[in-house]
Amino acid sequence: MSQLISVDTLVIGSGPGGYVAALRSAQLGMKTAIVERDQIGGVCTHVGCIPSKALIAESHRHQLLHQWNKAVPSASFEEAQSFKQMIVNKQSGGVKYLLMNAGVTILEGEASLVDEHTASIEQQGIEQRISFKHAILATGSRPIELQALPFGGRILSSTEALSLSQIPSSLIIIGGGYIGVELGQMYAKFGTQVTILEGGEQVLPGFETELTAPVIRQLKSDRITIITGATAVAAEQGEDTLTLHYLKNQEQQNISAEYALVTVGRKPNTDGRLGLTRIGLPLTSRGLIETDGQCRTVIPNIFAIGDITAGPALAHKASYEAKVAAESIAGEPSVVDYKAIPLVVFSEPELASVGLGETEAKEQAIPFVIGKSAFGINGRALAMQSGEGFVKIIADQTSGIVVGAQIVGVEASSLISELALAIEMGATVEDLAMTIHPHPTLGEVIMEAADNAVRKIMMLRNNRRVGELAQ
Repeated sequence: MSQLISVDTLVIGSGPGGYVAALRSAQLGMKTAIVERDQIGGVCTHVGCIPSKALIAESHRHQLLHQWNKAVPSASFEEAQSFKQMIVNKQSGGVKYLLMNAGVTILEGEASLVDEHTASIEQQGIEQRISFKHAILATGSRPIELQALPFGGRILSSTEALSLSQIPSSLIIIGGGYIGVELGQMYAKFGTQVTILEGGEQVLPGFETELTAPVIRQLKSDRITIITGATAVAAEQGEDTLTLHYLKNQEQQNISAEYALVTVGRKPNTDGRLGLTRIGLPLTSRGLIETDGQCRTVIPNIFAIGDITAGPALAHKASYEAKVAAESIAGEPSVVDYKAIPLVVFSEPELASVGLGETEAKEQAIPFVIGKSAFGINGRALAMQSGEGFVKIIADQTSGIVVGAQIVGVEASSLISELALAIEMGATVEDLAMTIHPHPTLGEVIMEAADNAVRKIMMLRNNRRVGELAQ
């Protein structure tokens, strides 16, 4: 065993939660170390957010090229994979540079908590001990494996699906959530025959049907077959194909493809050798760690962030919590506030949501108005041949304060940030409507949706005045 290292803050996991936590901790003057058992940058950088978005971007370029001139040879999938890997390497290298530049000690190996102030780090049979005043757990999550369809061979998780060397001729996707839809469209644009099998009544569950309708139309335009109300029960793997058995309307049916991709969710990495039971840190029935408003666990000097805590498994949620945890350790009055966490699906068209949806506003008995504007009347969207979709803003009927927003359309993933800021700062729809947006830009759709909401609020106020006068 090597010599004991002592630090103020130990971060376990180097994904978008872990590395941000380590950076903020070091910036606040604490001696900080970060442990990573695989690759710096974590799942998001290597087998998640970054590689998937790189391949999605390449699939759009591939499709556009063939739409304009089918005689022009397009880039091969091998070239797309090379491009993806270049982006991943650049991103990972950037994260490592930032950590080293901030003075963070990077430790490679698998961490195991020995007690509330000590961890063991093992790599290739060599153990190293590290003592810490505080620890931030940021171990992330992994794809859920179905008992009837264990990963291996022609049954893929998202990790393997992002690393195929050649385009499959056909692909069955089990699970119509955001990962299934994103990767399904990506492969369909490269020419794969894709079938999405979803257990619920619609793909992208959790989004209102008004928002998913344009996406579903595009899925069908991409010649993707959608089978809802279906449950996969077994699979038989052959030399070149796989046959999947599934239940629909209590009847067993079969479908064959070159591969099956399972995207039914993710499981928190709180088991294994991490040692939570050893130190008395309890888990929920879902394997999550409960935390308070400062991301502190029941053990006061140990914090937890990201996918291993309650809430959506989003990289930007983990990064946000990372800052709160590090600042709390440093004695700053930092607490989490989740009212403006954007949700994004990188489908075509893109989906984005922040704050309350219409259903949630009704459940909370908030009197609200809705302001909408379509991309189909926006000059920039039309110039981009992307007139599908709309912006929808939900505002308090009395104050005009923005409480929620949804976008389906081109660049929704970028546009939603303006609406997240509006909710975070308590802005009104009048604030948005009176903000001068450059022309011609996609942001004007937000301005026009806000203006639509303002007119509705003014009409309601006028009606109330008329009613009061009539009395």
